[in-house]
Amino acid sequence: MRTKLFLSTLIIALITLTFSMLSVNFVFKQQFSDYLTQVNERTLENLPSRLSDLYQAKGTWNPAALNELSHSLPIGTVVTLTDPAGNLIATLENPMDNMMHGQGGMGMNMGMNMGMTSYNTTSWKTKTFTVTGLLGTLATAEVRYPATAQILNPQDVHFQSAVFRSLLFAGGLALLFGIVLSFFTSHQLVAPLRRLTQAAQRIGHGHLDERVSINSKDEVGQLANAFNVMADNLDRHETLRKQFTADIAHELRTPLTSIKSYIEAFQDGILPADQENLSSIHEEIDRLVDLSSDLKDLNVAEIGRLQLNLEPVDIKFLLEKIIRNLYPLLQEKELTLDWNTPEESVTTSGDEHLLTRLFYNLIHNAYRYSNPGGQVTVELSQTLNSTNIKIKNTGMGISEDDLPLIFERFYRTDKSRTRETGGTGIGLALVRQVTDLHQGTITVQSKVGHETEFIVRLPKEMLVTEK
Repeated sequence: MRTKLFLSTLIIALITLTFSMLSVNFVFKQQFSDYLTQVNERTLENLPSRLSDLYQAKGTWNPAALNELSHSLPIGTVVTLTDPAGNLIATLENPMDNMMHGQGGMGMNMGMNMGMTSYNTTSWKTKTFTVTGLLGTLATAEVRYPATAQILNPQDVHFQSAVFRSLLFAGGLALLFGIVLSFFTSHQLVAPLRRLTQAAQRIGHGHLDERVSINSKDEVGQLANAFNVMADNLDRHETLRKQFTADIAHELRTPLTSIKSYIEAFQDGILPADQENLSSIHEEIDRLVDLSSDLKDLNVAEIGRLQLNLEPVDIKFLLEKIIRNLYPLLQEKELTLDWNTPEESVTTSGDEHLLTRLFYNLIHNAYRYSNPGGQVTVELSQTLNSTNIKIKNTGMGISEDDLPLIFERFYRTDKSRTRETGGTGIGLALVRQVTDLHQGTITVQSKVGHETEFIVRLPKEMLVTEK
């Protein structure tokens, strides 16, 4: 990739430099030609006065003086000088014309008609000047010259060559600078990408602690930040996966060990297979069934295959039914129930079975984690667009470090708790999934040693998206 980037940058620099030099050279030639044309025009404008001065100085048309004057004529210019009677005095042209066309001889052809020059142009201009003196009209000068001056003068050609060499030198320096710059630029761009590639390969081989340190704020830096965030998420999910595997093993081993112990006791005759002992085995089997059911529902919800059976649900009636079923447990623990609800029914759109699981888990958690003689508060309210349920209990509370993690599978705030005191550890994870499926939100706030409050907000009408 570095070679491709270097070559592409170099080719772009070459193309840009070439077109720049060609355009500058073209513009320079055009501008310089325009400048020479203007100089020629001014030279020809002064021709009548110079011819008059020449005649006045000699008193006649001196051939040597006219020949000297012809050397100052613009290249390609032909001047036909005639007297007032129309007789040819001389035909003047710069001797350089004949030298450049291999025609040797003098620059002034006396007594000859104006011939055609081989000057390489297709556009000509003509002017007629009257040469006057003290005696009146001395002669008439008919001038034929190129409309656009070409760069034929050796001094002009030398100047143009010097400018072009300067362009080549500057272009060479620019090209060299471009090569060095493209080399280092390609290195600066490719080096972090190589580090990202190596880091990705290491992560692919299981080294999830791999990170890249790129401090730039450009697109490569943003890519590196996204890569590090991805690696953090992979590492976190890998940790959760390992923890999940360990928790599953523990959750299965505990009831199975208990069942095995009972059966071995029955076989050894230590315990009788009476109704009480069989009931204990039945309870352990029920726990395994509950765990399996919770895991299935949570997994189906997480992969997005849990289908909602949407219907109008009376949240007030649903909560009353759950509280009625749990009320004996509340009395057994001597808990005070504070039940706040509006007089009218509170109806929302949702799946009654899943909403029952959601609020049963929350109220059952409030019962489980309340101190004996404490209080459980269930408050139901509604706004124009949402239904709000608050479930609060007095008790041990949840620390700030644990609050962001309580909705993870098998996470328990009290690591010493067992399934006897802490449930399966996936109830709140299922609560979060059911809430998300109903397009709602759930928040929790707690004071350690005082109280914990869960707040669920459900939309009255769910937005159904077509798949």
